[in-house]
Amino acid sequence: MDATELAGRIQKKYAAISAFSAEFSQSIRNAASGDTEKRSGSFLFRKPMLVRWETVKPEKELLIVGKDAVWDYFEEDKEAFRYPVQEIVNSKTMLRFLTGKANLTEDFIVAPGKPEEAGPGQAVLQLAPREPEPGLVLAKVWVDLATDMIARVFIQDFYANTNDLTLSGVVANPKLADSLFAFTPPQGAKVHDNTPVKGRDLKQ
Repeated sequence: MDATELAGRIQKKYAAISAFSAEFSQSIRNAASGDTEKRSGSFLFRKPMLVRWETVKPEKELLIVGKDAVWDYFEEDKEAFRYPVQEIVNSKTMLRFLTGKANLTEDFIVAPGKPEEAGPGQAVLQLAPREPEPGLVLAKVWVDLATDMIARVFIQDFYANTNDLTLSGVVANPKLADSLFAFTPPQGAKVHDNTPVKGRDLKQ
């Protein structure tokens, strides 16, 4: 299959759906130390840009991209970090892929990946960004050919660190309540507010 054509199919699919849910497993490797961290949890997305990314292993972390702010909460440490929405969306490369914000056909030079790397019913695309950035010099995307949805994303940054995320149990257009994308810091949690002063409206 033509790689550019397949990339266009993926773009079309993500333009057509309004939401999706999935479980994830993730492997993050630090090139300098050689250490690899394994993570797992669930991911919810609803347009235009609402995200609930909940890690349950090895430790609980909840990332909420809401309408007005982003919250990153670490349950064990009882610490909550608040950020402007655009800052997080721009900085978290993996989020751009998972939400369809990364335009495969315009932002990347698309080439077919190695067929032997693909799982059953999948194809692999290799993506070279037209404008490389420190957080992204190379990416691979595995697509489920039955649904045209992303099943796995592999990202390598300038320092050769890698982020490899696999999705399972993907459901397109589930009904996701507003409450899933809202967050209030629990009583006693330490809050680190990283939004501009004029944008701070914490209600505690």
